[in-house]
Amino acid sequence: MVKVLLAGESWVSATIDHKGYDPFAHTRVEIGCARLLEALTAEGLDVVHLRSHDVAERFPQTAEQLAEYDAVLLSDIGSNSLLLHPDTFSLGRPTPNRLTLLKDWVRGGGGLMMAGGYLSFQGFEAKARYHGTAVEEVLPVSLTPYDDRVETPEGVSGSLVAEHPITSGLDRDWPILLGYQRAQARPDATVLAAIGADPLLAIRTVGAGRTLAFMSDVSPHWAPEEFMSWEGYGPLFARSLRWLAGELD
Repeated sequence: MVKVLLAGESWVSATIDHKGYDPFAHTRVEIGCARLLEALTAEGLDVVHLRSHDVAERFPQTAEQLAEYDAVLLSDIGSNSLLLHPDTFSLGRPTPNRLTLLKDWVRGGGGLMMAGGYLSFQGFEAKARYHGTAVEEVLPVSLTPYDDRVETPEGVSGSLVAEHPITSGLDRDWPILLGYQRAQARPDATVLAAIGADPLLAIRTVGAGRTLAFMSDVSPHWAPEEFMSWEGYGPLFARSLRWLAGELD
């Protein structure tokens, strides 16, 4: 069974309700990938979800720890959460650079996927900040140094542009998405699906490993109900992770 580490796709919402003279503050942990986790489990994958607020402390720090997984999925989690372990940020102690660790792990045979979102690729106001990092070196796309979002509130559909086991049997035209991130496919990458001239799904072989970029979201707001209830939703991402793990060729 393919074992996947999904890092990110959660957030803490802090709200203050004002009831007349009295404010009432409350917080809540939101899980953005709940539907994806259900879909991947139904497809037979073993997925460990590391919530965003746990990534800085608990994301693997060694090649041996990463080797427990067949594939890693980074989704809506910025590079700072991987770079700044609490021992470094709070105590001023050196810790492993986990972006470099991921690059080396991929070259040695690991499988890395990044999915889009406000804290993926370059992200909202460029705050995800993967441009110029070791992770960008192995991705199938080259990133802009700027905010890379393309908001499409009217809805835009991706289309298949190449045959591959990941997309076999899927509709040629996919359900609408409400946004994505614009990047340039690398010369040695293969674009499987696109939105106009922009890559939507791209794959790449790097050394002994593999990487995959899905340039839109796996959950709202960019992935609306039309996309998440599509019969291809689960198969698309399950096959993506199986390909990264070496189970599909």
